[in-house]
Amino acid sequence: MVAATLKRTLVSVLVLIGSGLWVAALLIMAHTVQQSAHFSDAHPFIVGVNVAGLLVLLILIAGRLTQLVRDWRRRVVGSRLEARMVTMSATVALVPLLLVFYFSVVFLNRGIDSWFHVEIRQGLEDALTLSRAALDLRMREHLDRTRLLARQLAQDPLDPVPRLDEMRQQSAAFELTLLGSSSSILATSSDRPAEIVPMRPSEEAYMQVRQGRDYVTLDPVAGGGYLVRTAVQVPQMHPGDEPRMLLAIYPIERRLGELADTVESSYQRYGEKARLREPLKTSFTLTLTLVLLLSLFAALYGAFWAARRLVRPIQDLVAGTRAVAKGDFDLRLPLTSHDEMGILVHSFNDMTKRLAKAREEAARSQQAVEAERANLAVILARLSTGVVSLQPDLTVRTANEAAGSILDADMAALIGQSLARSGSPNSLLGQFAFACSGHLEAGQTEWREQMVLQGESSRRILMCACTTLSGEDGGPRGFVIVFDDITMLLQAQRDAAWGEVARRLAHEIKNPLTPIQLSAERLRRKLLDTMEASQAQILDRATHTIVQQVESMKEMVNAFSEYARAPEMDVSRFDLNQLISEVAELYRGQIRTDWIRLRLDTTLPQIEADRGRMRQIVHNLLANASEALEGMEDPRIRIETRHLDHSGGAAVEIIVEDNGPGFRPDVIGQVFDPYVTTKPKGTGLGLAIVKKIVEEHGGTIDADNARSGGARIRLELPLIAVDRTGGSARERRGGPRRERT
Repeated sequence: MVAATLKRTLVSVLVLIGSGLWVAALLIMAHTVQQSAHFSDAHPFIVGVNVAGLLVLLILIAGRLTQLVRDWRRRVVGSRLEARMVTMSATVALVPLLLVFYFSVVFLNRGIDSWFHVEIRQGLEDALTLSRAALDLRMREHLDRTRLLARQLAQDPLDPVPRLDEMRQQSAAFELTLLGSSSSILATSSDRPAEIVPMRPSEEAYMQVRQGRDYVTLDPVAGGGYLVRTAVQVPQMHPGDEPRMLLAIYPIERRLGELADTVESSYQRYGEKARLREPLKTSFTLTLTLVLLLSLFAALYGAFWAARRLVRPIQDLVAGTRAVAKGDFDLRLPLTSHDEMGILVHSFNDMTKRLAKAREEAARSQQAVEAERANLAVILARLSTGVVSLQPDLTVRTANEAAGSILDADMAALIGQSLARSGSPNSLLGQFAFACSGHLEAGQTEWREQMVLQGESSRRILMCACTTLSGEDGGPRGFVIVFDDITMLLQAQRDAAWGEVARRLAHEIKNPLTPIQLSAERLRRKLLDTMEASQAQILDRATHTIVQQVESMKEMVNAFSEYARAPEMDVSRFDLNQLISEVAELYRGQIRTDWIRLRLDTTLPQIEADRGRMRQIVHNLLANASEALEGMEDPRIRIETRHLDHSGGAAVEIIVEDNGPGFRPDVIGQVFDPYVTTKPKGTGLGLAIVKKIVEEHGGTIDADNARSGGARIRLELPLIAVDRTGGSARERRGGPRRERT
């Protein structure tokens, strides 16, 4: 900033100095036009100043022109406008300058030629001749008077001194001097008493007088005017008289002398100008040419300067608009003038201020919106209900975590993608997307439906609802689909219903079974011995069948009772790995010793649960697996335990996996329902009872097929058993409560 200020100051000083020298040169040239005698002295200065100014202007113009060409090639904003303005200004300045130059040169040449017109020269010569003739006439008159005085002196033999005074007064002479033969002064008379010694004649005057000729001359006087000097020989009246010479000095009238001087001076000046005629014309033409070029270059440089001064605010405005387009609203342009351009700059600055203020308000509004959006995102993230919002073209806009958890998919990766093409057809997400997009593509924007999604290892039942988001113009701005996983709710309802059915069936069926069995046994005892062999055989077979079927029905009723009742759990702490090993030993010898493989976590702590029910869980799982593996050449069962420590607290995971045929896809979501089984024998209550026991302990259970084939049951139990009322079993029994970790 300081360097730029110094540069501008230096340029301003140089411009002022150059302008002063140029004006001085013009004034000197105007002065020398009137006094051409001094033109030759001032001409080098004038030419030097103009040439120096031309060089400086050429350098400045070359620099500006180079910069303009460079900006033109680079397509700098304002370069074309600057070029047009410079061209127009140069053209506007060139035409009048050329006209003025042409007519100035013509007028100057004609004016100089008019100075030397023939009539003027002849008039000056005639005036000079006239003045010289008048002076010659005065000289002849004074010479004749001197001759007369000489004759009078020759005729008067008296003392010449008094006579000279009288003659001087009569002839109006300045001085009369009478000289002898040896140039001695015989007598003198003068009107200037201070001059004691009279002026002696020149050698030329002596020579002419001795040769018998009269002498007359015209001498200028210091301070102006002329004196006529005459010398004549005094006639000798008698032979032997001494030769004498009379000298006389006469004044010329002052007016006549001044006129003669004026004519002479004018003629001399005219002669000097006549000799300088062509050099003057050449010098003046050269000077005018330099002045023309200097004026033209000054106008051109002024055009560059004015164009730059006018274009600079435009460039600043363009740069400012580009900065504003990029989001820089803090830019303020310098206000360099108060004209229309200054008003435009002021308007631009006012606009940026308002834009900056609007941006701040928009930022505050955006922050408020983002805060509300963050709060909404937190709320949606904590919801157990799945929420998916769609664009009008069915592109996924947002989805919460619950949606991904329910649909078993990464919903964040689907944002920005079409819902209709999301997921594979067999996946939960694919089935959900197909059903929803079918409604929306059919124009059904408001609907509610219960969906059943069948996955490879699970089945989900969803309650879905869709609504429309209205835009500002009243049209749809998108859609929101809200859905809940009601699989567990429906399962709980079914479990409750089956429990009530099992209780009623156990009550209604168990009561008549004992009388039926007792009646069949009594008939056998009473009638078997009294009947014939063939009839006794029929009775024995019939009663045996009745008793056997009654026993089977009793087992079924007991299973119903076991499923329906929820007795108090006998909770204790025990080693789960040891219990699993004990139950597995009961099954090892059925086929071979290594068909059941245990992978038990040695770091697993003791679990708090009902030991008997845990034994029943392991027994039922091993029984189902062994029944599924009947008839296989290489049956295998793997039991694995792991210690889990997650946000829900410490837990134990039990996995029972076999290499059998696995669950059919159509029943995999219903394997824990009562009377659902794919085995040729069995009641279908085994897994239902296992699920019920696990839930009574506060755990979870799920079933799927392993990747290598075969069924897999995974259950997770807390290390501290929790009853269905939310308290620990130890607390329920009155023991000290232990907080879950």
